[in-house]
Amino acid sequence: MNLKRQILEGEGVKLDFKKTITSCEKIAKTMVSFANNIGGRLLIGVLDDGTIKGVKDETEERYMITRAAHFFCRPALDPIFEEIYYDDKTVLMVDIPESTEKPHYSLAEDGKWWVYIRVKDKSVLASKVVVDVLRRGADEKGVLIEYSSKEKALLEHLDKKERITVKEFCALLNIGRRRAQRILVDLVLSGVLAVHTTEKEEFYTAM
Repeated sequence: MNLKRQILEGEGVKLDFKKTITSCEKIAKTMVSFANNIGGRLLIGVLDDGTIKGVKDETEERYMITRAAHFFCRPALDPIFEEIYYDDKTVLMVDIPESTEKPHYSLAEDGKWWVYIRVKDKSVLASKVVVDVLRRGADEKGVLIEYSSKEKALLEHLDKKERITVKEFCALLNIGRRRAQRILVDLVLSGVLAVHTTEKEEFYTAM
């Protein structure tokens, strides 16, 4: 693997740089966001700006990541380790494959378990809709949609406005948030809608 080339690509959906691992909670958050998405890679011993510092104690880094993966992620994760040597420095590469047991939760410092997904180079808290999509999508069962007036009204709205949020959907049809979320989950799983998550908002578009 060409380490420099990969670093030049920068952090993103599938890549994260860490100088060192200091918190099981924080690294667990990153790992579950990879597992809940399309997988990803950690480069330990690399600064945010891409500078290769190397790790001081590769064994300690492995221990922290393994501990986080097994005790701070639920279901537990199995990271894949590889050492890369560059100019007398050691970079620890950690691969987190996409999971077949979604959603994965990470244990936060407040003692609560949360689901995260990867958005660009950030690990973002997943919404209720996204968590349900991850959970039901892992079941590998088809979703049968019966188009009522509500689904039709939503699709007609998207023909004109192109996008909609949960709040806007609730207001459009004068329905509660839970019911709106159930409809959106079904439509996402059936391939009718796409969900878009950013750091500031979440919205839906027609496929």
